[in-house]
Formats: sequence, C-alpha cells, structure tokens
Amino acid sequence: MADRGDEFTLWDLRVEVVAGDREMVCNHKEGDYFELSGENLSMPPGQTFPIYPLAALLPLLPAKQRDTDPNDWMTTDTVIACPDPNCGGRFRIVRTGRSTFRHGEVTRVALGKPGESS
Repeated sequence: MADRGDEFTLWDLRVEVVAGDREMVCNHKEGDYFELSGENLSMPPGQTFPIYPLAALLPLLPAKQRDTDPNDWMTTDTVIACPDPNCGGRFRIVRTGRSTFRHGEVTRVALGKPGESS
C-alpha cells in the first residue's frame, strides 16, 4: 500500500428537508438544505435552518462522513425524522463526494503509530 502520509478522506454530505406523511410545523420547508465538508457547514445565501432539528442531526453527521460497513444501519438509513413529534419533516442525508484532509491541518495532536496514544 502506498504511503499516504497524514492524509485522510471524509464524505461530503448534503442534508435536505423532505416531506413526511404529515404537515411540517417547524421552520423548515421541503427543499431547504445544508452541506457539510469536513467540519464546515454551509447553507445557501438567505436560507435559515432551525436549531432543534440541527441539534438532532449533528451527532449523526461525523459517522455519516466516514466509511461504514455496508450492513451497518448508518450506511443504509438516510432519512431522519424531525425531533418534534408533531412535525412531519424529514431530513435526507446524502453522501455527495469525498474531500481529502491532512491530519496536521486539523489537529495539533501528533500522528503516532496505530494503537499508540498521546
């Protein structure tokens, strides 16, 4: 295997609002979205996104950015329900591409041998 130095790749994600089986009551509408590349979240100019569904989605996003086993639910389940039990909104998480990062550019912790801890 070729030496990759300190490079690693993560999936870029797009999280899009999709309609569920009930009316949406939160401040999101079908087609709204945000994108995630590395640690950077971006939205189209002028678009907002409510904090409550964002808070529910945030813990899932780092796992969705990484390669997962094909049989893992994190790989297969792409639609997440709004955390408001009265809202019919859903959020589809789609892997859109890959970005390459360097360990030394995202942390100050030295890269050691596998299994070593600092």
